Amino acid sequence: MSETLPPDSEPTTESSGATTVARAGGMLVFFLLLSRVLGLLRDTVMGYQFGVNNVTDSYRIAFTIPDTIFYLVAGGGLSSAFVPVFSEFLYTNRKREAWRFFSVVVSLCSVIIVVLIALAWISAPQIAAFMGAGKPEETILEAAAMSRILLPMQYAFMIGSVLIGVLYAHKHYLVPGLAPNVYNVGLILGGLVLPGLMGMGIESMAWGALVGALIGNFVIPAISVFRLPGRTIRPSFDVHTEGVRKFFTLFLPTVLGFSLPSLCALISQKFASGYGEGINTVLFYSTNLMQVPHGIFGQSLALAAFPVLSQFYAQQRMDLYRDQISRTLRTILYLAIPSSALLAACAPQVVNLIYGYGKAASEPELALVAESLQIFTIGIWAWCLQPMLMRGFYSVHESLKPVLISTAMTVAFTVGCATLAHTPLEFRILPWASNVAAIILTLLLMTSLQKRVGDLQLGLVLKTALQSLGASALAAGFAFGAFQMIHPGRKVLLAAAFFGVFACAGWIYLAATRAMKMPETEYVNRALARFSKRKAA
Repeated sequence: MSETLPPDSEPTTESSGATTVARAGGMLVFFLLLSRVLGLLRDTVMGYQFGVNNVTDSYRIAFTIPDTIFYLVAGGGLSSAFVPVFSEFLYTNRKREAWRFFSVVVSLCSVIIVVLIALAWISAPQIAAFMGAGKPEETILEAAAMSRILLPMQYAFMIGSVLIGVLYAHKHYLVPGLAPNVYNVGLILGGLVLPGLMGMGIESMAWGALVGALIGNFVIPAISVFRLPGRTIRPSFDVHTEGVRKFFTLFLPTVLGFSLPSLCALISQKFASGYGEGINTVLFYSTNLMQVPHGIFGQSLALAAFPVLSQFYAQQRMDLYRDQISRTLRTILYLAIPSSALLAACAPQVVNLIYGYGKAASEPELALVAESLQIFTIGIWAWCLQPMLMRGFYSVHESLKPVLISTAMTVAFTVGCATLAHTPLEFRILPWASNVAAIILTLLLMTSLQKRVGDLQLGLVLKTALQSLGASALAAGFAFGAFQMIHPGRKVLLAAAFFGVFACAGWIYLAATRAMKMPETEYVNRALARFSKRKAA
């Protein structure tokens, strides 16, 4: 990102865009880090209360039904189609048209989601039976019942994604950052409070999810949008409103196509049902740990850059657009590669610290989670780059090509999982197939985006990846060696050991990348300098 300008200088579009991404990225990194921490705490609560078995498998199967709606509709596709069109109105001084467009989109999407919820509600037993094939009948019935509790929250997710898109377009990041955290707090409180207070089983977490989603993803964003100056919102179904056709042109391909980033977890859960008791939960736990760097670095920086990219495209500043994408891709790699290396080196200790409590504290199950996590770490860098690449396409109003590429990879992934289901690898084939598909998809998206928008300096991206990999090997080697020598028995001591080992590993990585004069270290240097100034003040 650009350096700070002198006080008497006027900020250029380039510097202001970079500064916006840097500040927004920092804020979103904090909130997504908090969200991932709360998400892991949520999983810890579930394991502590209910263990790793068919009961927790039923909870995971239950989520696949509402998740299908979310991933296909609200999970990235809706907001990614909405933000560029709304931003185009906003940044060309047509606010009245922007709010008219918003009103029509919310009205139409409300009808769509209610119909989808009703259909899924009716079909819940059949869908649960399909997704949980191989599980006991009791598990499938419980999954169907919980899915009906969870389904109404998809309205909050879908309409909330439009509301949050409005806030992103206005470069307001506080409320969007709070939304997933409120959702996770609802889940945690549901799992902790309702079993003792009302005698509920694992359905307590489903009720917590519903309340958390309604408050965090709908109520709070709606209040924030209604407080924006100049907004005029009236229900309307006028499909001829300017921008609506362009919105659906961008949006429909994501509905008609099955994209790998959205559906990989669902497909894996389907196949995991055939591998025995607890495997759905094992895969869920390892996937969640893998997604920590994906959410903190991949999603946050992509979300922060998206409105700026949309603005650059609307203003036809493609030089700034290409530079922003290239720098963001390099920054993501600089942060994601060491994170994945440390997770691979310390997977058993990480899993024990997060999940080794109560009914889940069984060494065989924890060992399976750690093994699955180590496989997943190979593809973390690819998962982290995908949100940025997808939003690169969406910001130039092109959604068909990335969805077609993703759909092809999804089909290949599904065929691979089905074909190799009975190999000696057993359930491990699922994370391996996920890695292969994610890496190929990322490379295809990257080269395709460069053909669409021009040179993205992919040589520099590769250089950053190789340098980060070398430095990460040093840091991960230190962490692995440290945990071979120390064996803290109590969780408090293990947490303290983690803090010390990871801090030292981080300094080793930073020192190595500084020695290689990687430009990405300047971001860390500036962050440390700001922290030192605040501490001194």
